[in-house]
This record gives sequence, structure tokens and C-alpha cells, in this order.
Amino acid sequence: MEKPIAIRHEDIALTATIHYPTNEGHCSERKMPLVVICHGFIGNRIGVDRLFLLASRQLARQGFLVIRFDYAGCGESEGIYGENGLDSMIAQTRSVLDYGLSLDCIDPLRVTLLGHSLGGAVALLTGTKDRRVKSLALWSPVAHPFNDIVKIVGRGVYDETIKKGYSDYMGYPLKPEFFDSLQQHQPFQEAQKFHGDVFIAHGTSDDVIPADYSFLLEKTFWLRGEGRCDKNIVFQADHTYSKGSHKGELFQSTLDWLASHEKRQQDWQHWSI
Repeated sequence: MEKPIAIRHEDIALTATIHYPTNEGHCSERKMPLVVICHGFIGNRIGVDRLFLLASRQLARQGFLVIRFDYAGCGESEGIYGENGLDSMIAQTRSVLDYGLSLDCIDPLRVTLLGHSLGGAVALLTGTKDRRVKSLALWSPVAHPFNDIVKIVGRGVYDETIKKGYSDYMGYPLKPEFFDSLQQHQPFQEAQKFHGDVFIAHGTSDDVIPADYSFLLEKTFWLRGEGRCDKNIVFQADHTYSKGSHKGELFQSTLDWLASHEKRQQDWQHWSI
């Protein structure tokens, strides 16, 4: 079952869709794992070629309750995208977590943020600040927010923003404050502050965010004192996994990892009792 909802963040309504596990028309007494999906730069909760919609349905079929939402100024949500930066996106993600964890059927020990591209950076940065996040699944994650987004929009757009105080990128009004916020966050440096398990996926033919980032992120995560990191490099996949076979491998490897993560958590709980 899929249901459109609105989640309040300060004075903005964030439009979202909640996916209940197959055969669960609503929250039941059974505790469910929660996955919150964070889309990328000027994206939306459906995703390019329905990436997030299809992922959510597959996750729901496997017993996960999934919430995918539009950041402020994107998709159907209220607000203006370029007026806010990463700090606001982190805060919006935490508001969605507030909603998800307010549901009686959610198991607070099984909460995963799944982020793609810039959403991957937001998911990671949220996880370092919010201990309710127990695991991360990062798809083609941005690792250098400022450099990566300037590369996407073009140096001319950035220079115009700084010079005029505003620029129009594909209909989205970007302001200097947006780029300033990108400069203030370094996911590589923040990664060691997240103590949970991490899964990373990246395509070898990604010409937007280099796959090398994921190899370096994996090494960074393994330097932590706790928590493990696994990755899957999808051969010839592009940034949005546009081929059906690449989506299939991405979804299955993510589901396999989530299943193994849950088993490790259960084994640990049994061992510690």
C-alpha cells in the first residue's frame, strides 16, 4: 500500500509518500524496519527513471516501511530550493525521521537512511548528527559537495550567483548562501563520526560523481573503531542506474546488504544477552 502524506518542517509542508510492507495496509502491531530515501540535487521523490519509486516498492515487498519525500522547493513540496543549503536539508531529513519514528509500528533499532548523489551526502551528515540513524545506504554519493555541485551547474552559474546574488539554474533560484553551505560540509571528514554499518553502491560509468569517491569513502569508514562498510560497484552503470539490469543489481545488492545487516544486529543482540 502506498499513501501520500505531508510532513511539517518548521513552516513548510514536505510532500512525501509512505510505502507499507506488502499485505500491511497500515501500521500493525508488528515492528517494522524503516527506510527513509533522500533524493539528490534538484531531484524529487520519484527519481530519474522512477529510481526511488521502484526501489521503495521493492523494499516494501521485503517487509520495510519506506518514506520517500521531496526536499523543500523540489517536487511537490513547499519552499524555495536555493534559499536553503545542506543544513536545512539535514534538518528536513530529521523532521521526516521524527514522523517515521512517531509511528508505533516502527522498530527504532532498525532505521536506515538511503541517499543518492547529494542525498547520499545529506544522509551521511544526518547520520553523524542523529543517533536514531542506525545504518546508511549510499548510492553514488557526493563526497565534495561544493566542488561536485559547481561542476554540475557550471562555473558560470556559480560566478553569476556570487556576483549578482542570484542565478537561475534550470528554474531553481540559487543564492550564495546555498553554495556557502556546501563549502561548510566535508563528508570525508565527517564519515568517522557515524558508528553504524554502511553500504555504498556506485556505477563505473558515472560521469557525474566519480566512482573513486566510493572507494575512498569505504576506506574512511573502515578506519572507524566500530561499524562495518560494504560496497558494490555496478559495472557500466551511470549516475542514475538508468538501465533496468543496473537497477536490478542495485536494488538486489542493497536488499541483500540490509538483510545481512539485520542478521548481524540480531546475532549481536543474542550474543550480548
